[in-house]
Amino acid sequence: MPELPEVETVRMGLEPVLAGRRLTRVEARRPDLRFPLPTGFVQRLTGARVLSLSRRGKYLLAALDRGATLLMHLGMTGRFEIEGATPAGALALAAPADPKHAHVVFETDAGARITFFDPRRFGFMDLIKEGDDRLAGLGPEPLEASFDAGHLARAFAGRRQGAKTLLLDQRIVAGLGNIYVCEALHRARISPTKPAGAISRRKLERLVATIREVLLAAIAQGGSTLRDFAAADGALGFFQHRFLVYDREGQACPSPNCRGVIRRIVQSGRSTFYCPVCQR
Repeated sequence: MPELPEVETVRMGLEPVLAGRRLTRVEARRPDLRFPLPTGFVQRLTGARVLSLSRRGKYLLAALDRGATLLMHLGMTGRFEIEGATPAGALALAAPADPKHAHVVFETDAGARITFFDPRRFGFMDLIKEGDDRLAGLGPEPLEASFDAGHLARAFAGRRQGAKTLLLDQRIVAGLGNIYVCEALHRARISPTKPAGAISRRKLERLVATIREVLLAAIAQGGSTLRDFAAADGALGFFQHRFLVYDREGQACPSPNCRGVIRRIVQSGRSTFYCPVCQR
């Protein structure tokens, strides 16, 4: 599933063609994605102006001038494509999306055409009114000041679960997923299995800084493309070429002077990659 860097990459690609623009035509080619589209979806969006495009965790939010917000989630294989977009300096481009998976189309008053594709249909879209609190349970954004060592210390206090498991909990921190938690824990030299409540304040401070560093580096590389992810202009992410542990089972740990070998274990049904020598 796309994580914070991938969703932020998509947001940055869509913002120039959506923010401030009026939706002159909306087409829903099927009545549902993961969930049924809201009643009157096309009618409520047609003619609306997009005031801003933001991200909360792994969600995209398009604020409209009609007192509502278009909430969007990419799911596992969701992808936006801007017709005619020509990425500048992209290292590699995704193959064109299969037209049979084009489910929602937006056209703007500037002539842009944006199509949402989703082969597995785990993504979804909804229209939420002002005051809707469905995202209120999300934890702080890891790139904002509210996410700090004090927050993690409070969230981890007395917890026996491993740090990896808790960092995947969107109620503790929003937007993190399997890839970037594995990478951050390795760079912070923290074992994914160590009881979270036993991690020192000094290490929590290092972990917070490392999470930010990893996320910002991934965003700068356009996210990670393992299978389906592509930016709105068709560019593939490149951060997967900078993984230190994720999907590197059996390879030598890249940490200087470490003789460990990357191990894979399963935690809460998810693969965890780490070095048992330098992560303690």
